[in-house]
Amino acid sequence: MAESEKEQGAVFSRRSALKIFALAGAAGAFGLTFAGGERGWQVVRRGQVLMGTPVDLVVYSRDRDQAQAAVAATLARMGELESRLSRFNPDSEVGRLNRSGEIDEAGEDLLAVLALAQQVSAKSDGAFDITTLPLLLRHQQGLTADPDQIAAARRAVAYEQLQVGKRRVRLGRPGMGITLDGIGKGYIVDRGVDTLAAHGFDRVYVAAGGDLVARGGKPRNEPWRIGIAPPRPGMNRELAVVAGDNLAVATSGDYLQHFSADYRHHHIINPRTGFSPPQLASCTVTAPDAALADALATACLVLGLPDSLDLLAAFPGCEGYFIDKDLKVRHTDGFRV
Repeated sequence: MAESEKEQGAVFSRRSALKIFALAGAAGAFGLTFAGGERGWQVVRRGQVLMGTPVDLVVYSRDRDQAQAAVAATLARMGELESRLSRFNPDSEVGRLNRSGEIDEAGEDLLAVLALAQQVSAKSDGAFDITTLPLLLRHQQGLTADPDQIAAARRAVAYEQLQVGKRRVRLGRPGMGITLDGIGKGYIVDRGVDTLAAHGFDRVYVAAGGDLVARGGKPRNEPWRIGIAPPRPGMNRELAVVAGDNLAVATSGDYLQHFSADYRHHHIINPRTGFSPPQLASCTVTAPDAALADALATACLVLGLPDSLDLLAAFPGCEGYFIDKDLKVRHTDGFRV
């Protein structure tokens, strides 16, 4: 991809949720690359697969060696978090919790994610619920047409039955399980940004799937520009673009992991009904950090409008951009487009 005055980046998404503009070229290429910048700035880019999705870093730096070390440390930190928080790793804290029903020595990161998840669950009246794993697994197995199977799975879903103590975490119902798919990537992105900051870098971009953080702006006081991709192929619409120096953004959509060709059945499940919500095709949320944006985007897709507006109003600094199944767009007043 050729660079231009308004350099255009690659697509980063839970399968194409967000498109990043005004990076210094294509940041999605794997391997570590460097480019010269204005007045001594170096553009350092790195791409790597983590959490089953491309993870992309862009760092503006005046010292290439220090930036290279910071990027390596950041990817190591993000990989370590994946090894402890992924439900797909049977030896992770989440894997052991789902297998045995309890763990006695939960780490600080898992406890932090669970605390935020429980907060969003309470504020959304259960629309966001990390205990939906039994329902998700039923749908992935093609059992969406079997009401008895869905009803049985629903009985194991209840965020209130996730018991979190000082270090002990316990699943309070038989058959329960948790998935951090709707919050974990955002949390890991946030910790990646923290790692870069600890190494002295504050002009950075970190993305994992549809969750991303862009901090510090770019040289010449250029803002980061983040575009929202249409949720349907061939949709004749210009992308909405949000710009700023400090952005945390996440998108949830019915098209990202869908189980039916008409997008009626997909990976976002309403805990109350046991099925995918019918109103929205996608929801993009900006928030103070990616973990909160991630969780709220999931909750809003479940809630639909207007309940999503009430939920976002309960979290300072959070805004939303919604595309419904008829591809009509609505956004909160504070969403910067």
